[in-house]
Amino acid sequence: MSMDLGGAKGGIKADINVTPLVDVMLVLLIIMMIVAPMLQQGVAVTLPKAENGVPKPETQAQTVLAVGANKSIYLNAVPVREEDIVTRLTDILERASEKIVLIKADQDAPYGTVMLVMDKAREAQVEDIGLITEPRRRPGETPPVGGK
Repeated sequence: MSMDLGGAKGGIKADINVTPLVDVMLVLLIIMMIVAPMLQQGVAVTLPKAENGVPKPETQAQTVLAVGANKSIYLNAVPVREEDIVTRLTDILERASEKIVLIKADQDAPYGTVMLVMDKAREAQVEDIGLITEPRRRPGETPPVGGK
């Protein structure tokens, strides 16, 4: 068994070595697998539980207003002041495909702050407002596939 190094039989061998390419692609794949779940986290809130919620998959096109337990307000995971909600929401919804705003409020958030956010959304001409909740499990019920 011999190895053809090129010049022995009269020609230059120009094979492409794909091993470094495969190594780089595997490293990029691993990085994306680690970073992708972190990008969808958004604002950390403890959602209230509800029995009759309808599961809806999260997409990047959704507009989410989040209210923290400490009265902090976020628009698509970016902190926003109370005075700027209407203008920022109007700007986002002009370019959005879905004209729905989802409110993700912490279960310990003051009721008045949640109502303020809903009023600001109505002031920005939003007609469809949804509330995000966690599903409540009944005793003895097994969790669905996916862990929630």
